[in-house]
Amino acid sequence: MYPVTSPTGKVFYPSSGYSWLFSQERFKEMLDDNRIYFGVNGNNAPSLKRFLSEVKQTVTPMTIWKYTEVGHSQDATKNLKSIFDGNAVFDYPKSVDLLKRCFELYADKNSIILDSFAGSGTTAHAVLELNKKDGGNRKFILVEMEDYAENITAERVKRVIKGYGKEPENSATGGDFSFYELGDRLLLENGNLNENISIEKIREYIYFSETKEKCEQNDSDFLGECNGVTYYFIYKKDDITTLDFEYLAKLKKASSYVIYADVCVLSDETMMKYNITFKKIPRDIKKV
Repeated sequence: MYPVTSPTGKVFYPSSGYSWLFSQERFKEMLDDNRIYFGVNGNNAPSLKRFLSEVKQTVTPMTIWKYTEVGHSQDATKNLKSIFDGNAVFDYPKSVDLLKRCFELYADKNSIILDSFAGSGTTAHAVLELNKKDGGNRKFILVEMEDYAENITAERVKRVIKGYGKEPENSATGGDFSFYELGDRLLLENGNLNENISIEKIREYIYFSETKEKCEQNDSDFLGECNGVTYYFIYKKDDITTLDFEYLAKLKKASSYVIYADVCVLSDETMMKYNITFKKIPRDIKKV
């Protein structure tokens, strides 16, 4: 436990509950041997410097990206503070320049960049700046499950697009994005339908899962027609629904059908004759 003075005169002690890695005598030897690093400006806490010649080589060749080229965590923190009016809203954000380098190497100008753990939104920031720089048409998808998704992640993207700092017009990247929140889950953990969801949402999901198109019908069992197939969703929240001859007689003529219901009493021969695919609605009928 001894004080360490940086080249700029700033004095450092070990963090509370910790001690330095080396004795004071050994530390002086390491310092004389140029093995202690105090940061870019010589004003940071001391850290051990390792030389490439001493690092064990592995099968994978090493690639060195210098901080002068791709930034470092301190720059990333300062950048984020400048976006949020000096407030430290996120710990250890990634460097925008680092991600821009990654995208330049591993993506093209029309790539879609997916970040499943978006954090402070650095990925979107990097994509927007890179598009502005080279005229690219890259898109990003950010996913964030924490409660700061709207106030930090999406807010950062918004400010980067519009510009921030003393001269926002110089930092503005332009572009656009959409923000979505997850609603209630449609299927419960047991695989059954969540019947607290509105019938309109259920119908939209069923039709989209079948056709990848939007459901335009909302006032009947008929969901729509796609590629010669007609889709029906026979559903009543408090009653069991049945696909039978009586219901079949009401359907408009089509080349083939996909029909959802609780029960089907049609024979296999009838199903084949009219090209009907029956799908059972996933719910607990005992509770109906």
